Amino acid sequence: MEITRKAKEELENRIDRIEEFIGKKGLGSNYLQKAKKTQRDINLALAVGGVIMIAGLILWMKSKD
Repeated sequence: MEITRKAKEELENRIDRIEEFIGKKGLGSNYLQKAKKTQRDINLALAVGGVIMIAGLILWMKSKD
């Protein structure tokens, strides 16, 4: 049972490495990297916008009192 589990883990690791290699060097890899960077930038902008909005709401609520 343990041998099959180890073999399965090793195969999954190899497949992950192959997929990572294809993602870095394969067709469309430049587009994929740009898309990941754009998604990261959008996520950061949304997070910062959310923090600013919450801080603004807190200040607005405090100024009402």
